[in-house]
Amino acid sequence: MKFGIIRERKNPPDRRVVLSPVECQKVLTNFLEAQIEVESSPIRVFTDGEYLKSNIQVVDNVEGCDVLLGVKEVPIEYLIPNKKYFFFSHTIKKQPYNRKLLKTILEKNIELYDHEVITNTKEQRLVAFGRYAGIVGAYNGIRTYGLKFDLFNLPKAETLEDQQALIRELKKVNLPAIKILLTGKGRVGNGAREMLDAMGIKRVNVSDYLNKAHQEAVYCQIDASEYNKRKDGMRGNKADFFKNPQEYKSNFFRFAKETDFYIAGHFYGDGAPYLYTREDAKQSEFKIKVVADISCDIDGPVASTIRPSTIADPVYGYEPSSESETDFKNTNAIAVMAVDNLPCELPRDASNGFGEAFSKYVIPAFFNGDEDGILERARMTQNGKLTSRYSYLQGYVEGVE
Repeated sequence: MKFGIIRERKNPPDRRVVLSPVECQKVLTNFLEAQIEVESSPIRVFTDGEYLKSNIQVVDNVEGCDVLLGVKEVPIEYLIPNKKYFFFSHTIKKQPYNRKLLKTILEKNIELYDHEVITNTKEQRLVAFGRYAGIVGAYNGIRTYGLKFDLFNLPKAETLEDQQALIRELKKVNLPAIKILLTGKGRVGNGAREMLDAMGIKRVNVSDYLNKAHQEAVYCQIDASEYNKRKDGMRGNKADFFKNPQEYKSNFFRFAKETDFYIAGHFYGDGAPYLYTREDAKQSEFKIKVVADISCDIDGPVASTIRPSTIADPVYGYEPSSESETDFKNTNAIAVMAVDNLPCELPRDASNGFGEAFSKYVIPAFFNGDEDGILERARMTQNGKLTSRYSYLQGYVEGVE
């Protein structure tokens, strides 16, 4: 089985990679039947030279490989027919901008495996960049707070080498006695928490956050059961919320009245209530002035996120009364950091973490008969057709829905 690491060609450029030189060595050591070739790239965070030093072959094209490993969508003109591909296709939610991509994959008889649906038997994701989105998102949020109020000017995350370099910069910061709210306790939320803890910011429980004044910066991490409540007044819980989101309404405003800086690291599912609406943001009691929206659902559960921002220009302002974009430094503006590709700012760390999981969970499936069904669950297309698990995309592919 010959694996090919493809050059990332989508714009803006993405420097991440599925397998680092170290992970390539592990794969070759653990699976003697495996071969790996790396397509030469001028932008990859690990250089061609680093792969060559690890005795990994670097080539000009990977057409001789069986399985092609990438991160972002492959531009249509570079898709090689009759191959197995792994990448984030951004098609499972019927994203209109990638309909042609999936249609072409079928036409070229490509077997597509989407990283987003690589799961275990409990449908839990096995490979993801979420932790690094949380790490960079929290850093960028603190940076945004400093810019908004002219308190400090942290360097951009993309200019720093790794997570430890980000932490060193954060430790130089002296925050005022503000309240920071973090939603989400998954990979993203916990990645953000790593950074708040590294700064030495005190963590408090919900009761203390809502009811007490503090003489130092504090943060509170909450999940869906704490910012939603059942409409019928019955006692709810997280499991019930995810099963029956339509039975819930937002209970977030009690936090908005106490929060200076909000980090959105939650997962938002279809049918769930918005955390705060545009009307909520207009209320005099609404206190939030800085939002780091790592989840970045546009015109969705976080009303001030009206568009994604970019690594080059990461912050914009949202003016609640006019519901429009403005200068983020304006007094009435909520400063919004909504970069939608945050792990790209920490490509080496993100690639290392992703690759460790990929070589641990996915690579073995090619050599053990896929005994845990990992490949079967992630396989979206086969023999020019959608697999049964993804047959719901047929209308999307045909352009009728």
